[in-house]
Amino acid sequence: MTKPPTLTDIAKAAGVHSSTVSRVMNPETRKMVSSDVAKRILAEAGRIGYRTNLAASTLRTRRSNVIGVVLPDITNAVFAPILMGIEEGLRRHGYLAIVVNVGNGSEDQSFVINRLLGQQVDGLIFATARRHDTQIEHCVKQRVPVITINRSEDSGTVSGVASDEFLGMRLAVEHLVSLNHTRIAHIAGPQHISTGYLRRLGFVDAIRDMKLAAQKCKVIESSAYSRESGRTALLELLKQAPQTTAVVAGNDLVALGCYDALKEMGLSCPGDISIVGHNDMPLMDMVWPPLTTVRIRHHDMGLEASRLILQVIENIHATVVDIRLKPELIVRDSTAVPRNAKSK
Repeated sequence: MTKPPTLTDIAKAAGVHSSTVSRVMNPETRKMVSSDVAKRILAEAGRIGYRTNLAASTLRTRRSNVIGVVLPDITNAVFAPILMGIEEGLRRHGYLAIVVNVGNGSEDQSFVINRLLGQQVDGLIFATARRHDTQIEHCVKQRVPVITINRSEDSGTVSGVASDEFLGMRLAVEHLVSLNHTRIAHIAGPQHISTGYLRRLGFVDAIRDMKLAAQKCKVIESSAYSRESGRTALLELLKQAPQTTAVVAGNDLVALGCYDALKEMGLSCPGDISIVGHNDMPLMDMVWPPLTTVRIRHHDMGLEASRLILQVIENIHATVVDIRLKPELIVRDSTAVPRNAKSK
């Protein structure tokens, strides 16, 4: 078998020292070499079929330049722009991401995380965080660089980036109040997850600050961030609070479930009930009616996460930070003035 080409072979082909080749082949040090020389070296590496020996590099540097990204549901469309931001940010520094889908089972999560650590990943980005998360706690005890994204945990021991949930709910409630809604309900996400918990708190605070009667603004919890859970929750909500004229859903999937429930009951959106979602998932402008929703900066979130995890890798004792990105309300056709206000 032909021996794989080495850095020395590239150096001879390009007419430079092997240390120069080494710098060019490492994205972190490539800028130390002039762009013309770097282009020539990379061209020669491609011509002779050079491939970096990642296993040898990992043994030598104790770095794999690979980050594990742990997702709860890869079919959820919100994770596509998050992953794009993470990968874009990591590539700038010569890192790659391994993306794994773990669902919600603790045994599956434990298996996947142990396998990732066995693959010598340099750090982990958790999109699966629970408010009290034993997996993250275990990683912290093992001195594994970890951060959270989109969700946060309550211990305050790891850095993370998420959306400003309080501001997002305030924007939604203020919008509905501006349309003269006074009976606004909230279908909250699961309370063991920070997004469900903080959005619920944000809704309650916004209702109080807008001086709406709390007894007229029902809060009900959905069992999951899913369309079916949203449908079930709205059916129950309207049994308990039939005078409700607007609903702020825990996320867009829950909002779509609200659409299903309204259709099932022969009601219309926004004619009978205005609906506001949360996330602005792809295609929310294509459903009918197009969904008014709180847009989260998912791509920026991914970029920030890549920066944070590399910071923790460089210094495991780096100051813990909780970054909250500013959301934006996107007004579409699922919200309108309530019928009783129109008739006045």
